[in-house]
Amino acid sequence: MEPTAKKMDWEEKPQSNNLVSKLAMFFAKIAEKYLPDAFVFAVLLTIVAFLSGVFITESSPFDMVLHWGDGFWGLLEFTAQIITTFVMSYALALTKPVSNLLEKAASLCKTPKSAILVVTFSSLVASLISWGLGLVVAGIMARLVGRKVTTVDYRVLVAAGYSGFVIWEGGLSSSPSLFVATEGHNFQDMVGLIPTSDTLFSITNIILVIVIFTTLPFVMMLIHPKRPEDRMTIDKEMLKETKITHDQVKTKDLQPNEKLDNSRLIVLAGGLLGLTYLIAQFSMNGFSLDLNIVNLMFLTAALLLYSNVRELGNGIKAASGSVGQFALQYPFYAGIMGMISASGLAIWLSTNIASVANEQTLPFFAFLSSGLLNMFIPSGGGQWAVQAPIMLPTAMDMGVDPAKIVTAVAWGDAWTNMIQPFWAVPMLAIAGLRIRDMMGFATITLLYTGVIITIVLLIF
Repeated sequence: MEPTAKKMDWEEKPQSNNLVSKLAMFFAKIAEKYLPDAFVFAVLLTIVAFLSGVFITESSPFDMVLHWGDGFWGLLEFTAQIITTFVMSYALALTKPVSNLLEKAASLCKTPKSAILVVTFSSLVASLISWGLGLVVAGIMARLVGRKVTTVDYRVLVAAGYSGFVIWEGGLSSSPSLFVATEGHNFQDMVGLIPTSDTLFSITNIILVIVIFTTLPFVMMLIHPKRPEDRMTIDKEMLKETKITHDQVKTKDLQPNEKLDNSRLIVLAGGLLGLTYLIAQFSMNGFSLDLNIVNLMFLTAALLLYSNVRELGNGIKAASGSVGQFALQYPFYAGIMGMISASGLAIWLSTNIASVANEQTLPFFAFLSSGLLNMFIPSGGGQWAVQAPIMLPTAMDMGVDPAKIVTAVAWGDAWTNMIQPFWAVPMLAIAGLRIRDMMGFATITLLYTGVIITIVLLIF
């Protein structure tokens, strides 16, 4: 869907855009002119990684081709996991209780300012629960609110939703934090198990989450153009709601197999089975999360909240339409990871950055290098696998708490997602917008949160 400019209600008083809004409009114009499609972006990054490997390391062009091919399917399991996470999160958001909750939140919006605040806060809350749920809620809330507040700049509204995604690595689905808390992780012999109490519930992470959560919505509100002629709005008829049928079916005249399809007991049995397993896992292992547990939590919640198998199937079908780009792009990013890890590019980058750090600044430099690597490997888990072998030994040698490095790497991964279009693709499929229309506004989030994260990492 391409947004169309629409004349505003001229009863609004002419105003001048503030400095933040002008800066956002500047980045927006650059993105509209130069930012390519997300898949083209992935291919361009592949070329950059290929040439960097040839000129920086001792790898030949043929070596780089082999590294790319060997890594191409290296993230297949992880790709399946994140697709499952997104589909289950989306399906959960389409259940009657959750969709009603989102509708009520959207009904609070009367003005562009309130629209941006509600969408950003909603995305922040959902992202702390799960990155997948954050993206889904951001897309759905942008559509719902865009239908109700027709004077809001839809590009800014969608960017506000996506900006809430910046907080996900500080929440319950943080890949590096969950990885090092899992028994048998690759670096356990070096650093042991690092519990989430030292990462997700550390003072550093808590301060970052609180500051960004309470201030970012108001920063996004400042981005909104005050001049009506600078806004891009969308007719609400273009934002058709994604809904599934929740009507109760009379079963007395149905065939036996149709009665099973419409039986509440079937999905309830599956939900109770999953719930029992989750309770057993948490009672035996504590509140330990990994991607498989997170996915089971969403599936269990969906089973408990859907009325029957038919309704659940419709929810999964509606949710699955937004994940095609994952299957297309992720093998290319796996190939990039193969090139930069096998050629030694990642070691070269991390070693050079770590070489200028001391025990006070190492977390900050880990954050910077993580942000840069995220442009080539937009996967918290995949990126951690590449960066940890350098950063963890360096931290141990300097006497730096490894948990601080885990937190810094996690936030670096989330930070540059604001200018890395990979994760925006499924959200934009829901919101009905192009990457080039939204990404320039998200650059403000990159700049603002970059300052906040830097200050906190250097102090704590």
